[in-house]
Amino acid sequence: MNKKIFTDNKKRIRTDKKLLYEDLTYRIRGAMFTVYNELGFGHKENIYQKSLIREFETLNIPFKQEVGLDVKYKGDIVGKYRPDFVIDNRIIIELKSVEFMPKSHEEQLVHYLKTTGYSLGLLVNFGSNRLRIKRLIWTNNLRKSVVNLRKSLAR
Repeated sequence: MNKKIFTDNKKRIRTDKKLLYEDLTYRIRGAMFTVYNELGFGHKENIYQKSLIREFETLNIPFKQEVGLDVKYKGDIVGKYRPDFVIDNRIIIELKSVEFMPKSHEEQLVHYLKTTGYSLGLLVNFGSNRLRIKRLIWTNNLRKSVVNLRKSLAR
């Protein structure tokens, strides 16, 4: 099997791998760009959230809004996370409308993924002059590495 790899000075892009939830993610991104193209940048986060609800409904994209996701410690629920959207019980979406995206927003989404079992999250910023969508993956392999790291540190 030939693997095509295109490079520029900064990134290597593999074209032989299929993206996780590629078709659904494509439709979600389409909804986001539709909203961004209509509203532009800089509105409050809830404006984009309400607009995305309409787009998701129009595109028949199944979603839950601000659903509580349990955080467990030794089997007991110790808290809840409330991401902006959970799409089709597969993808977490966190919306922002900020000029500059601090690392803490990305870390927030990573925590959602780590503690809930979801593998894919989209961090979306409507606050700058260009729509920014960051795709974050948290797989079972990463979960296992963190567990193994914790075990080795505990020794």
